[in-house]
Amino acid sequence: MNLRSSNKILAQAAIILFFFWVIALILLTRPLLNNQQSEVSNDVLQRLSKAVSELESLKVRNQELQWILTNFSHEAQSGKINENVVERLRSTLEDKIRVPISFGGLEKKLTDGPSNEYEVKRRAIYRGVQEIWYFVQQELEKLKKKGHDQNAPELASLIQEILNSGKEHEIVLLNDLQELSSMEGHDAWRTTESRALSDLVQRRLHYLQNPVDCSKARKLVCNLNKSCGYGCQIHHAAYCFIMAYATKRTLILNSKKWRYHRGGWEKVFLPLSDTCTDPSGLDRSNWPGTNETQVIELPIVDMLSPRPPFLPLAIPRDLSDRMIRLHGDPQVWWIGQFMKYLLRYQPETQKMLDQAKEKMNFKMPVVGVHVRRTDKVGTEAAFHSIDEYMLFVADFFNKLEMKEKVPVRRVYLASDDPSVLPEAKKKYPDYEFLGDVSIAKGAAVATRYTDSSLRGILVDIHMLAHSDHLVCTFSSQVCRLAYEIMQTLHPDASSKFKSLDDIYYYGGQGPHQQTAIYSHKGHRTGEISMEVGDVLGIAGNHWDGYSKGINERTKQSGLYPSFKAVDKYNIVDFPVYSEVAVAA
Repeated sequence: MNLRSSNKILAQAAIILFFFWVIALILLTRPLLNNQQSEVSNDVLQRLSKAVSELESLKVRNQELQWILTNFSHEAQSGKINENVVERLRSTLEDKIRVPISFGGLEKKLTDGPSNEYEVKRRAIYRGVQEIWYFVQQELEKLKKKGHDQNAPELASLIQEILNSGKEHEIVLLNDLQELSSMEGHDAWRTTESRALSDLVQRRLHYLQNPVDCSKARKLVCNLNKSCGYGCQIHHAAYCFIMAYATKRTLILNSKKWRYHRGGWEKVFLPLSDTCTDPSGLDRSNWPGTNETQVIELPIVDMLSPRPPFLPLAIPRDLSDRMIRLHGDPQVWWIGQFMKYLLRYQPETQKMLDQAKEKMNFKMPVVGVHVRRTDKVGTEAAFHSIDEYMLFVADFFNKLEMKEKVPVRRVYLASDDPSVLPEAKKKYPDYEFLGDVSIAKGAAVATRYTDSSLRGILVDIHMLAHSDHLVCTFSSQVCRLAYEIMQTLHPDASSKFKSLDDIYYYGGQGPHQQTAIYSHKGHRTGEISMEVGDVLGIAGNHWDGYSKGINERTKQSGLYPSFKAVDKYNIVDFPVYSEVAVAA
């Protein structure tokens, strides 16, 4: 709420107060006027006594109103006004003065929340501040290196001072933008809208998975037998679930002899259905089948043909406006909703995670760090030292300490390399590291498919997802899975990460495209040119102010300034599930 709106409310309350003050004066003076020609009688004294009593009562009410309005004014000036505060003020005033009060639809305006344009622009400015700092930092680091190479230590030292000061400026700007986003009751709206939108999707999934008559239901059978690690297999199950939602078929997850638990999916997570787990039907076909085919078997995404339009990173048209308004990366939010339904823990699993959390004293604030090594390094990902991760951990806590005192810099460290945790504890004694070396040992390729390894990976992903910030490599399925789950725990966690390599992607996804919002003339080696409206196939962000991709109009491939393009969402017609009410 802006100051003008709060002042208007205060003026309304003052008018109400003045109105009742006038009534009190009339009550006080009327008996005196009627009896001015006669002596003061007992009746007049009684009326006078009553009027004085009423005046004292009014004085008390006046003090109460002043206290209410003063506190309301303070909240208005601090930007903490939301619909709950307005409702509290209104109900308190009504209780005190016994008259219905309306603030002219102000409550509704607050409930409506910020506009789509406001939310999109606010997030764009936040990313823009980050991108300009990536660029400036990278260029200054190059100059500093030249200073060292040319034996000019004073120049290198000066550049380092500029880097330190520039980083502080970035932190303050980002903190200010976050505070701005919480003003005028917008945080309350985001929380309410996030809960409502997620609830709608979850009810649709429950409806899909619990048909009235399983024997007649159309089904999609998915075999949980993909030869890959835990994160990859969970993403395979989520891909199957998205396909089921898009074709309006009940998902039957065949998990017998699952390599991570021989007892199957239901030994770790709740069943996907309470009413329909039988994969049989009148007729059966491999993908794609027809609309009339009752049971369709789905291959892994790598073998899917033909490829439908609703694969990630597609989002549903009927929910797209709400998703884009609410979330900085609606594509990840959408995938997170399927993870939310899939990964509902069995009570025993939840108990194990709660005990692990209590045992390690997992508390906020905490940064989750995932260091992927072993089979990934040298094939799918480059080696990154613990120092690279800790730079961004320090950034998070430095930013937080600009706003509040941080008694402990706490880090949850997960890795498949047992040497990483002891190394971090030794090199960074000012940090408190949470983690378990035995989990890292169990994550090794040779022991990956044991019960202890499963418990370890469940703990790691759970703690990473529940951290305040995530530092990792998006080339890792575990890292991306934790990030997807994180989206279900906040209205918008799209900026709560730092990837040391890739941008977010989903294995087997459709094209990830951006749209140029500013023209650019390539002037550096490796740069491409683009015009406003050009579609760019993005390959990655180099986190130095530039992204890499291909201009689909000119077919040029190379670098372009990251801030001059935005994501082009793939909005697709999914079923609208009219059988499920929008509001519960």
